[in-house]
Amino acid sequence: MSGKYKPKYTRMAQLKTASDLGGYLQTGGIDLAFDEELLPPSESPFTESILLRSGKTIGNRLCILPMEGWDGTPDGKPTDFTRRRWLKFAESGAKLLFGCEAVAVCHEGKANPNQLVINSDNLDEFIQLRQLILDTHNQRFGRTDDLLIGLQLTHSGRFCKPNSHKKFESKILYAHPYLNQKFGMEPDYPTLTDEAIDRIINHYVAAAVLAQRAGYDFVDIKHCHGYLGHEFLSAVNRPGRYGGSFENRTRFLRSIVAGIQQAAPGLEMAVRLSAFDLLPFKKGVNEVGEPEKTDAYPFAFGGHSSGLDIDLAEPKAFLALAQSLGIQLVCITGGSPYYNPHLMRPALFPPSDGYLPPEDPLRGVKRQIDVTAELKQAFPELVIIGSGYSYLQEWLPNVAQHVLRTGMADSVGFGRMVLSYPTMPADLVAGRPLVRNQICRTFSDCTTAPRNGLVSGCYPLDTLYKKLPEAGTLKAIKEAW
Repeated sequence: MSGKYKPKYTRMAQLKTASDLGGYLQTGGIDLAFDEELLPPSESPFTESILLRSGKTIGNRLCILPMEGWDGTPDGKPTDFTRRRWLKFAESGAKLLFGCEAVAVCHEGKANPNQLVINSDNLDEFIQLRQLILDTHNQRFGRTDDLLIGLQLTHSGRFCKPNSHKKFESKILYAHPYLNQKFGMEPDYPTLTDEAIDRIINHYVAAAVLAQRAGYDFVDIKHCHGYLGHEFLSAVNRPGRYGGSFENRTRFLRSIVAGIQQAAPGLEMAVRLSAFDLLPFKKGVNEVGEPEKTDAYPFAFGGHSSGLDIDLAEPKAFLALAQSLGIQLVCITGGSPYYNPHLMRPALFPPSDGYLPPEDPLRGVKRQIDVTAELKQAFPELVIIGSGYSYLQEWLPNVAQHVLRTGMADSVGFGRMVLSYPTMPADLVAGRPLVRNQICRTFSDCTTAPRNGLVSGCYPLDTLYKKLPEAGTLKAIKEAW
């Protein structure tokens, strides 16, 4: 986004006091609750532990969310950039690392040519990454017995780009009326056969076996953001064993869980779920996002048939199924960064392939918090982790404290915020003031850069990325938009 762009909505950094924030929310008709004062560590919900059914303990209520890396080697191994990010996770002070990173279960399933892949050739690298987490966290905080480390397993489905930053090699479940066209696929683009899906399930199981051998506490079977697991949930028109009925659309999850339980007994499983979705959005008048126009839209899992409202009946059925399968950890998100990013990544400044926000980003924050709270109320025995907090910036602690204190979620997740301010969780737990010059301002550079084939990171605030040659390339891309 060029320097000419003037945000329509007030920037969070301008809301200096609780009165400022409260007044702004009231004027905008946004019923987002927050605590005006933060509690001392001895009374803070941030410091409370979570006891899992397995007997393991999560030492606090703060979580690092899995993010897709764009800085591995072409054969899926980590680089120094990757290890540096994982060091930030270890130093964050969060006691739940929900997947650490989106790791592909096979080369063909990568979302970018530099995404990590877990296979037998790369196993030692994943052992070393986990040990790096343990050693660094122990050095900083004195213990790791209350640290839970997961690995997110993924296949990118419709958004596969395993060999080129510019060329999709999509693996789709059905012809989508908008996404096929948006991403350059003909209406008759071939879909995955049931036999190909069976092979992908085997990849997931094999990856989970390796994750267990590498010492990870759990694997996240990714069902969010438009990737393959999520697309199954909207495959209402697909024939065969993996589409149509809810039972068929969840066969992918059930088959993976059954395979892991047999091949890697004792390994815990989790799910990150896009619990709601709407129509794909596009640039409209003045580049503001607007939804595609349709009379009926059956492809929004967790959405009304209009494509414009939320309906949580099927997400609740999905969580009931997950619970029946023995899954306890569930992270809630929504939509997809590829076709409606304002739902799951609220920001004033969109990425280069996005659109200007169609609503005050605080409404996006509230939407995710409200959906998470409703699901937590419906499933009190699940450990529910919330997402979408980074846009709150200075006010993240006040909203997060209210959410945890009132039982709207069990844990608060940190995504892009940890790229610029890796120790915010540790500061919250210790009751320290925030370091303002490290707070993520949601400029979306961490998305714009990889969308254009550049290494992912926080270019505005991280000195390493500021000094890279790619920073100049990124600046030119933004100025041209």
